[in-house]
Amino acid sequence: MTLDATWTPEEDLALAQRLADAADAISLERFRAGDLRVDTKPDRTHVTDADLAVERALREILATERPEDGILGEEYGTEGSTARQWILDPIDGTANFLRGVPNWATLISLAENGVPKVGVASAPAFGKRWYAAPGAGAWLVEGDAAPRRLHVSGVRSIEDASLSFQSIGQWRDAGYLPQLLTLAETVWRDRAYGDMWSYGLLAEGLIDIVSEFDVKEYDIAPFVAIITEAGGRFTAIDGTETIAGRSALATNGLLHEQVLSIVGR
Repeated sequence: MTLDATWTPEEDLALAQRLADAADAISLERFRAGDLRVDTKPDRTHVTDADLAVERALREILATERPEDGILGEEYGTEGSTARQWILDPIDGTANFLRGVPNWATLISLAENGVPKVGVASAPAFGKRWYAAPGAGAWLVEGDAAPRRLHVSGVRSIEDASLSFQSIGQWRDAGYLPQLLTLAETVWRDRAYGDMWSYGLLAEGLIDIVSEFDVKEYDIAPFVAIITEAGGRFTAIDGTETIAGRSALATNGLLHEQVLSIVGR
């Protein structure tokens, strides 16, 4: 199937923003709700009624607005073409959401032949939304402020870098714990900010390296577009340009090869 050239990146981004608005209206109403329903999926991860309601709503909108496009969602799987595919994570950071921690977001991306082009990450509990489209740059809206264009940091030496590694358990289970310890001892500062917030901080130029394992396409797709448009680089842990590698390494670009030289050992 060939790409449908009818839609411009600006139109796709506008739709992604409308999807994010719809998601925020649902998720914020359920955040810290006393009657929030929480279930356990077969992979032993949690899902709330908000996760399901958000993804259903986004799929309904896409069925009307882009019926020819495919969809990959965390809760309801894949349907349609992969030439143009909307990738949805209704609530990234469900464990935070169900505990009342505000570090969560709805992640929306449009990928063309597996490459994310448009990305929106909306974190209404933080009052923040990151977004990007091809050639338009990466942007952040905070509250009622005007959009602010984003640029990754200019840190060039790994000894001066700030790293977010997500969790020790991820690296241990992937067999990369020795590399994490070496990386943490090499950089200036290491923290595990966690989930989507790490990538947002990187796009804003506030930290320099983010890496994690056990990620699906919907966990990272919008931030591939956002970080790339902000001037950074996003690959799998081995440097492969893919969102299907079940790992992620995002940097300001200047540090990417230095990090690969450590984690690739």
